[in-house]
Amino acid sequence: MKKSTTLGALKKTDYKPLSIQQELAQNLRARMQKGQPTFEGLLGYENTVIPDVERALLSGHSINLLGLRGQAKTRLARQLTQLLDEWVPVVEGSEINDDPLAPISNFAKALIAEKGEDTPITWLHRNDRFFEKLATPDVSVADLIGDVDPIKAANLKLSYANEKVIHFGMIPRAHRCIFVLNELPDLQARIQVALFSILQEKEIQIRGFKLRLPIETQFVFTANPEDYTNRGSIVTPLKDRIGSQILTHYPHNLETAKAITRQETHTDAAVQQAIHVPELARDILEQIGFEARKSEYVDSKSGVSARMSITAFENLMSAAERRMLMSGEQNTCIRMSDFLGTIPAINGKVELVYEGEQEGAEQVSFHLINQAVKTLFPAYFPEIKKLEKQDEEGPYDHLLGWFYGDNELFLEDNLPDNVYHDTLMNVPNLKILIATHQADCPREDLFFMMEFLLWGLEANKKLNKYRTMEGFQFKDGLGNLLAGI
Repeated sequence: MKKSTTLGALKKTDYKPLSIQQELAQNLRARMQKGQPTFEGLLGYENTVIPDVERALLSGHSINLLGLRGQAKTRLARQLTQLLDEWVPVVEGSEINDDPLAPISNFAKALIAEKGEDTPITWLHRNDRFFEKLATPDVSVADLIGDVDPIKAANLKLSYANEKVIHFGMIPRAHRCIFVLNELPDLQARIQVALFSILQEKEIQIRGFKLRLPIETQFVFTANPEDYTNRGSIVTPLKDRIGSQILTHYPHNLETAKAITRQETHTDAAVQQAIHVPELARDILEQIGFEARKSEYVDSKSGVSARMSITAFENLMSAAERRMLMSGEQNTCIRMSDFLGTIPAINGKVELVYEGEQEGAEQVSFHLINQAVKTLFPAYFPEIKKLEKQDEEGPYDHLLGWFYGDNELFLEDNLPDNVYHDTLMNVPNLKILIATHQADCPREDLFFMMEFLLWGLEANKKLNKYRTMEGFQFKDGLGNLLAGI
């Protein structure tokens, strides 16, 4: 559409005023009819959250996205701007984005009455039609709705009952826009009450001055269930006025979780080329998050953000890069010992219960890594059962026999690759087990798989693994048990 600069020129076009709800629904229908995706980059929501949001938009509802931290609630809300028209006309000088063909403010009505067809028009881009506010306890009614401006009243010599002395808040200024209010339960109850008439009756009240303004704003609220008990709640009448409450969630499987991490991580391209990451390493990294969400040491009500996997992966790559820089090598592969570098990323992303606090954050993080290895181990090697027949030979007996013969393996964290490879190859039967149970293992993954096998045996209490300042020591578990007795 050619951008008209006056009201008269706009009337000659095919432009018709629509509420923002009608605009969103109309553009959503057009996208769906063309088979285009409504949202991009919201992996794992294709069959759950996104259909719910589409139904809410087609219904013209305000939306409350309810979910734990790190579930892409804000990202989803911000992508709604892509469903808006690229440009919309606005009466020039209007504080609340008046539609030239459907003005609602006294300013716009008076200007049109004065200038008629020559009323100047500007155009607003969809990226400028997004307002976002974090609901903190210090947010006031004046911030959201507006207040009487005494300086304006004095300068114009008007009474406080005149609309011209009103300073509009964020919501009236978001007329014909998307307004996102994050962490709604943190908003004080008396402030939530001020939203009642805006949502239902389309009117605002400022210091007892009732002003009927048919404000058309697409409201999107976000809320965390944890807030309902820790800080506040959404008052029932406000919840009743919100059209659709949509539950968000964490990834349901490893593949989705890995895809999200791949999409969101920011690692230098040269580093990515130099460091090989086995698919198993990616599985372990994501499994840590799954283990944390069900761990007895972690507060499940707080959730475990998807940001944990993203930052942990970045730390994992940095651990390998640091080792590579120290050894002067040009290429390397992720090692199991590199997962120690993810602990700082895990520590800050999980809320511990009392038992977890007693163990200590670092110990809990290390425990989660070991649990991830234990969970994935049976998918690659024969399962280790708690009860085994003593007269039957187990698949790991020859390997464990080497450790039972007073042998031990010590892997320093910063060994050059050639020394690291030789050290693992010197353990009898280790490579044979890989060849037997993981015949299709890529050559570049071989040594990671060997180390994973050792970690898995330790996680299943077949070996002992000790952490020193320099690296990991693997020893005979039975010998140490007997020595203890």
